[in-house]
Amino acid sequence: MPAGLALALYAATLWLLTPFYLLRLWRRGDREPLYRQALRERLGYYAGPRPARGRLWIHAVSLGETRAASALIQALREREPSLRILLTHSTATGREAAQALLPSLGQGDALAWLPYDTPGAVRRFLRHWQPRVGVLMETEVWPVLQREAELARLPMVLANARLSEKSLRQGLRLAALMRPAARRMRLVLAQTEADAARIRAMGATRVEVAGNLKYDIAVDPAMIARGQAWAAQVGRPVLMLAVSREGEEAALLAEWVKQPAPRPLLALVPRHPQRFDEVAALVEGAGLTLARRSDWADEPPASACAADVWLGDSMREMPLYYGLASVALLGGSFAPLGGQNLIEAAACGCPVLAGPHTFNFAEATELAVAAGAAERCASMQDAVARGVVLCGGAFIRQTMNQRALKFSAEHRGAAARMAQALLAC
Repeated sequence: MPAGLALALYAATLWLLTPFYLLRLWRRGDREPLYRQALRERLGYYAGPRPARGRLWIHAVSLGETRAASALIQALREREPSLRILLTHSTATGREAAQALLPSLGQGDALAWLPYDTPGAVRRFLRHWQPRVGVLMETEVWPVLQREAELARLPMVLANARLSEKSLRQGLRLAALMRPAARRMRLVLAQTEADAARIRAMGATRVEVAGNLKYDIAVDPAMIARGQAWAAQVGRPVLMLAVSREGEEAALLAEWVKQPAPRPLLALVPRHPQRFDEVAALVEGAGLTLARRSDWADEPPASACAADVWLGDSMREMPLYYGLASVALLGGSFAPLGGQNLIEAAACGCPVLAGPHTFNFAEATELAVAAGAAERCASMQDAVARGVVLCGGAFIRQTMNQRALKFSAEHRGAAARMAQALLAC
């Protein structure tokens, strides 16, 4: 199919689906009210007068991309203190994280929703904000946005870019749509050589390897220390399933109830806040006593310390949970979901056990395993058994802790490289 026809069909399809898109956002607002705020922005209508042109625009779709963007923004500020930022998101967790992680926003900077990828909405967005350069984080490539940015002579950069083999195969099936979008990128700053090769195969022409921004994310040492203090209060090792996905908690609990007493404390930290109650019901259905992080403010009560399971039903406290944990199982890696990022765990010095499915973060996982900061397990059953062993072995945990911190420190520097490249665009 010709590229022009593919783009026209794509844009027409999204235009027809716009009412359903807005309805979906409204329904998600039942559980996450932020989705119902400023809905007109999703169609490219922004309140207030048109701001002065010249902001550097960064789109960070959700929580992980927003945290990576915070490291990039800090590096940009160090080089150009007067720089004004426009930060856009697609998800409520991303927008909420921006409000918490970027306290400087509001002093010439702005937050907004990225509009739906239809020509009219994108044109209104670009006319209103008039950015000097657009930066998409990690995997975000939008065909209409790329075309409209090209027409507006707006340079677009894909930063901290990653592309798995699976995503490459999916993209090539839509080559008439995705290849032109990739070619329209002024610059791609890839995480790894393997990502760079796959992105070139997708059609991007100027691709440079700059590293992974997530190594540069600052973790709060006070939060880690708080988690460690809570672990001392608990008085037994803690095995945590970190940033878990649907199905993983049930698989873990099925193995956990087979473990003989006394067991370590089990901590579950789901990736998505809308699943907190669902996971709580799974724990109680397994006949285990449950304590929820949301039930206390400062220190866990005695009843929580005596519980079988803690549910990490809070946001933006992962360093605390990694400080609490003796060992962390890597969420998303025990089902064919591609895994979560273990870089934050390494920065906190928490040993990690990864499952077999880590294709979304393949190089970081392999490097961590090679450095002795993580181990790979073939299944949830194997991970639980190995986790229990590690919980009982203080010396090997301490060794993995030191290796994790060293691994994290050795891979920093991507933020400085990307900031320099962006300011040169």
